[in-house]
Amino acid sequence: MFNNKRIYILSGLMIFVFMICLVFVFRTNIEDAYYIHMAKNDGQKLFLRAWALTKEEYYDKTLNHQEWSYWRKRYVPNIKTMDDSYIAIDSMLESLDDPYTRFMNPYDFEDQNINIDAKVYGIGINISDIGGRTVIVNVIEDTPASKAKLEKGDIILKINDKDVKGFKLRDVAQLVRGPVGTKVKLELQRDEDKLTKTIVRNEIKIKTVSHDIIEKENIAHITITSFLSEELPEEFIQALYATEDTKGLILDLRGNTGGLLPNAVVLANMFLDNGTIVSIVDRNGKKSDIKAVENNFYISKPTVILINEGSASASEIFSGAMKDYHKAELIGEKTFGKGLVQKVEKLPYKAGMNITIAKYLTPSGTDINKIGITPDFEVEYTKEDYIKNRDPQLDKAIAVINNKVRLATIYKKMFSEDMEPIHP
Repeated sequence: MFNNKRIYILSGLMIFVFMICLVFVFRTNIEDAYYIHMAKNDGQKLFLRAWALTKEEYYDKTLNHQEWSYWRKRYVPNIKTMDDSYIAIDSMLESLDDPYTRFMNPYDFEDQNINIDAKVYGIGINISDIGGRTVIVNVIEDTPASKAKLEKGDIILKINDKDVKGFKLRDVAQLVRGPVGTKVKLELQRDEDKLTKTIVRNEIKIKTVSHDIIEKENIAHITITSFLSEELPEEFIQALYATEDTKGLILDLRGNTGGLLPNAVVLANMFLDNGTIVSIVDRNGKKSDIKAVENNFYISKPTVILINEGSASASEIFSGAMKDYHKAELIGEKTFGKGLVQKVEKLPYKAGMNITIAKYLTPSGTDINKIGITPDFEVEYTKEDYIKNRDPQLDKAIAVINNKVRLATIYKKMFSEDMEPIHP
């Protein structure tokens, strides 16, 4: 089903897509460089770098119909500290009325990079703030936390003897994380008991692809929670290997808010041999088509995709290509409608920005921004369905796959009968 040549081709495609993205490279003009050089402190330098970057790269040349120098004149003289700079940059970017162009302080930027790298160094738990207490809401399998028998519902009281009541989740996470091989001591409350666990930190792999086989139907159900991880193509191929003997494929993108453009392109190319996968239109109106590359194989089994209002960005790029080329039926609810492309930009002092640099079109030339993609079969998933543990969208997907298999069997039989030799 898969071969090394195929994987090499996909790797080459990913590099090609990254090269297309790098067409939007920032070049500070002389005037902007002068302002940055004349900054009186680090906070001013950071602000001016973000200000110049936005002016030169933002996809809307009018910058939401405003004079961009206003922000430099208003804020620079008043910036004394890094915190001043953070507030000023946030305020400036809010004026664009674009929720996807945003500034990230060092902590937030590191957190985003963790998701892209699909790695974190800690013990393997997900936490949430419930009533001002830090509660473990998930223990990841085969991690230090699971081996130490931490449980969902455990309340973290202290970390290395430090009381964390009232702490922000990000601060609790920072205390739990640490270099591989180091120890962290947790004091926990489980029901009426208090427990102390000393756990050795390790690398935690963040998986974005899971799979199972609907045994009764022999249909693969592969869920992709995000397109953000650089490990996604490899994880997806592994899931395909594990389910390759099934008769059909359900790809579950519900709640998948997107991620890296190259991931969407690489996955689409596993189903397409040629043609445009997505078109990118830059701030100058120039359109660049990202096309499928020829390969020796593609996934041809009957496929459907589950989507909802939480499916966005890279999820829509993939789903849009699959729909336009009739490679899969879409089932569920209309997608979110995010047709803009962001670039991750590293800023000085370990900060960063996500900046909108272009918009994208589906292969048919459709702009889905603020519109979304309408499924072929609209099926609601209600609160009552959740309470009663029902999934009408998945049920519909199974029915569509079974019908496609049935029709394929009929056509194959008709074709084979037509081709039988006639003996006089």
